[in-house]
Amino acid sequence: MTDVTARIAFSDALRYWEPRRVLYNLVLLVVVVAVYVADLPGARSALTFDLLQGLFVLAVLANVAYCAAYVVDVAAQLSTFRELWLRFRWILLLIGLAFAAVLANFFSHGIFMRAT
Repeated sequence: MTDVTARIAFSDALRYWEPRRVLYNLVLLVVVVAVYVADLPGARSALTFDLLQGLFVLAVLANVAYCAAYVVDVAAQLSTFRELWLRFRWILLLIGLAFAAVLANFFSHGIFMRAT
């Protein structure tokens, strides 16, 4: 086993997680749009500039939360379990996606149902 530096671990984490951020954002977008469409026509009245600003803030916060994966990933890569972690870190992606989708669903229903 070769010694892994923090620089190598961070670089590897960036290479792994950043391309998957697009998938993460698309999943959340699909959830929000699906809730919006399901709550039509009442949800249409909720669309205001203030709501769009709020959705923007939530999108930024969701991407900040996505960065939590870096903490876990880098720590695991610096451990003696690096090889095992590199094979199974996709599980963290799936769990994070599911958790974020549930939160997006929860918040979207709260936002759009309030208008009906």
